[in-house]
Amino acid sequence: MDKTAVLQKIENLKYLDTNNFFLFAGPCVVESEKIAFETAERILEITDKLKIPFVYKSSYRKANRQRIDSFTGIGDQKALKILQSIAEIYEIPVVTDIHSEDDAFMAAQYVDVIQIPAFLCRQTELLIAAAKTGRVVNIKKGQFVAPESMKYAAEKVAQSGNPNIILTERGSMFGYYDLVVDYRSIIEMQKTGYPVMLDITHSLQQPNLPGGVSGGRPELIETIARAGIAVGVDGIFIETHPNPAEALSDGANMLRLDLLEPLLEKLVMLRQVVNKFEK
Repeated sequence: MDKTAVLQKIENLKYLDTNNFFLFAGPCVVESEKIAFETAERILEITDKLKIPFVYKSSYRKANRQRIDSFTGIGDQKALKILQSIAEIYEIPVVTDIHSEDDAFMAAQYVDVIQIPAFLCRQTELLIAAAKTGRVVNIKKGQFVAPESMKYAAEKVAQSGNPNIILTERGSMFGYYDLVVDYRSIIEMQKTGYPVMLDITHSLQQPNLPGGVSGGRPELIETIARAGIAVGVDGIFIETHPNPAEALSDGANMLRLDLLEPLLEKLVMLRQVVNKFEK
């Protein structure tokens, strides 16, 4: 599988000829039209400046909350239409999570990339439904899954008629309340031939805390990101928000939006060095 061929299937994905990493970025969930548009516009300004292929990311609904009173969304159709508007107005691709077979066909009408959450990466019918939408499918590696086993998740999509697959590393459980990134996972999953992305911010979650709200280590975002680029990851995933302290989901591990540009500038420079070694 040609990695570039997969990315070329994402409509309006620019700068694929720059040999840069690609970026999935945006708030964890669609909270409001204002935050969604503000974030998309700012990320687009940065990625145009740095010539980074950019896919806007936001979940239209969060279905895997720990507590029943946690925020899950503003309404499926309302959130999906906001994502569609961002794609049309800014001419950029968008990606969102799905959690059921019905979700797959509904979301595919609005977005360019369908994302399978880590908790659901072994759900066969969900993977088949995602494949049948014809959209590029990003499968996150479960926190409980060995990287070698992700080839089977990819096979479920590919054997359902859709070879356009991205695999994402997002940390592995380390005890009950922490995650670690095994950078060997990136190399192992790249053996499939599909593009491999590193989900930086979710890898810094501290899930299952006794209070029922996940914590995080956002001060380590740059550390995790730089290591991923140095290893040779194809893309990076960063959730970002204008004010994470006020975010309605995953605020503890999101990057503050005004810190995104200096981080990406460093990563682009590091990528240029890595590219020289790979020639």
